[in-house]
Amino acid sequence: MTDQQLIFALALQHVLKIGPTTAKKLINHCGSAEAVLKEKRSNLLKIDGIGAVTIDGLFDDSYIAEAEQELKFIRDNNIVAHYFTEDSYPERLKHCIDGPIVLFQSGNINLKQQPIISIVGTRKITTNGVAFCEKLVETLSPYNPVIVSGFAYGTDITAQKAAVKHNLQTIGCLAHGLNQIYPKVHKKYVADIENHGGFFTDFWSTDVFDRNNFLKRNRIIAGLSEATIVIESAEKGGSLVTADIANSYNREVFAVPGRITDSQSIGCNNLIKYQKAHLLSNPLDVPYMLNWQLEDDTTSSKSVIQKQLFVELDVEEKIIYDYLKDNDKELLDTIAFDCKIPSYKLAGILLNMELKGLVRPLPGKLFEII
Repeated sequence: MTDQQLIFALALQHVLKIGPTTAKKLINHCGSAEAVLKEKRSNLLKIDGIGAVTIDGLFDDSYIAEAEQELKFIRDNNIVAHYFTEDSYPERLKHCIDGPIVLFQSGNINLKQQPIISIVGTRKITTNGVAFCEKLVETLSPYNPVIVSGFAYGTDITAQKAAVKHNLQTIGCLAHGLNQIYPKVHKKYVADIENHGGFFTDFWSTDVFDRNNFLKRNRIIAGLSEATIVIESAEKGGSLVTADIANSYNREVFAVPGRITDSQSIGCNNLIKYQKAHLLSNPLDVPYMLNWQLEDDTTSSKSVIQKQLFVELDVEEKIIYDYLKDNDKELLDTIAFDCKIPSYKLAGILLNMELKGLVRPLPGKLFEII
């Protein structure tokens, strides 16, 4: 894309009342951002769903002048601008209707042929949450995933520091332009992040910092990844918004369960309860569910998991596990009959095994091993 083409794309991106979905609709109709900005009002109004109020800003020349200034900032600071139709634009984000038409990047990001997951959660992460997050990244490191997060306090920075520690690529999605860092205390991590990946944002250097930016930023986190993992969350929070967005994109969502009395586990427990997320109690559930393969091993991730099981299985759990291993998936009542365990007791045992990451329930009261 030439600088002149990028100026028109930037100008269109910044027009008030025209979001990325409408911008893409206009571009698809007219052929390019430049064509949109040069099209006659009467022709634009013929496009289905496009109204006069929506397109008023397209005829304001100040947007071109602002785009020229932003282009200067981009070039002066070695920022990469990805246009949504270019090969360099993240592939999964291309499939998100509200993905930005221009995405800005700093650092050394390479998203080719690597699994990509997002790890999000509360800013008030507990000691247990930190431990699980770090163990998750460590366990997944042989699969060489890209770790995406929001570079915020708590879960985000825990996940990204763990990625750097294990020499994994990590991406921080920012809720502001690349001319600043928030929170400021995280400036000390910028060099490490850029050396192991970098930052993405669709905000300009002139955009006003606003709390609502974080919600807009969350669609980038969810859109980049094949799966979003929520470590901890209160009953309400930005990570739950990210999970909802990931679900709307038909991406996988995982949530780490916690005690019902723990305030920072309510959000995750609700995601699981309302079937908006897979229960994640064992880090190896992730490669199994996503069907990741180790490059230097033909053994399936399911077999890798099985090698690490049977850590704390009691007699009845071992009987049930062996039974399901031999019989694939079975009805609860059938398991109870064949294993000679009363149904009322079996339900509790299966729940405990589910929390251990050994089995999972299926529709119709079926169960299978993980």
